[in-house]
Amino acid sequence: MTAAGALFGALLLLAAQPLPTGDAAPTAMTHFHFAPPVDRPMTYRVTTRRIDRDGVLINFALVYALQWERLGRGYRLRAVLQRIDSDARQEVTRALTLMLEPLVGQEISYLVAPDGGRVDLVDPDGLWERVTARIEAAGTEGGRSEARQLAQIVAALPEAERDRLATADIRALIAPANGAIPVATQGAGASVSMRHDGSRQTFAKVERESAAVGATARPLEIDNLWTVDAATGLVVSEHRQSWIVEPDGNGRRLVEERVRALETGP
Repeated sequence: MTAAGALFGALLLLAAQPLPTGDAAPTAMTHFHFAPPVDRPMTYRVTTRRIDRDGVLINFALVYALQWERLGRGYRLRAVLQRIDSDARQEVTRALTLMLEPLVGQEISYLVAPDGGRVDLVDPDGLWERVTARIEAAGTEGGRSEARQLAQIVAALPEAERDRLATADIRALIAPANGAIPVATQGAGASVSMRHDGSRQTFAKVERESAAVGATARPLEIDNLWTVDAATGLVVSEHRQSWIVEPDGNGRRLVEERVRALETGP
């Protein structure tokens, strides 16, 4: 893997991107009540597992500390990326760490609309200026060409793409802002179901698409599961697994997995 490839892969991991597939089936949002808890801290863990070039699943876990507070009619969410856990190869871990080092321990604030439907970064320009400056400083001090390349990649990203990188995990956490959660209907290319369990709502969606494996298009099955706390409108867990269907339908092979989990307390 080239340094630039590793750096770009790090950006994709930060955005928690699924594997590239065909056009997703259109989904409609169901209504969620939104009232996040402002009286207690929360821990949010986002784990991504992917097949590496040796065919082995590698793990990356981002651990956030969250605190909600009221701000006017809406809310402010203060998030701190506490650490990253990984068992990936050194070159991939190094690339991801270069991106995360400027963010670890730094508070990032988000403004969330009263209904949870809109999430905005507070001072996004200032955030990316600090991130780019710290990455460039790491490259200058350590003579690390990867850091300089990453700073150039970040600086060249369109504003909308930078916003997506910085807000992807938070939007996934807030049910009204999470456009992936479907209603309980059957759609083209996907089957959807929903069930209630006390104050929890669980949504399941199975998608059948295709993915490029080398020069060949292979059947891809994606299992999605979201559990929403109806009292707060927060997604307390999300589990997404992408499976390549073996030739002749002889079993499936896991190629990507993402797990998001929200817990009360530090």
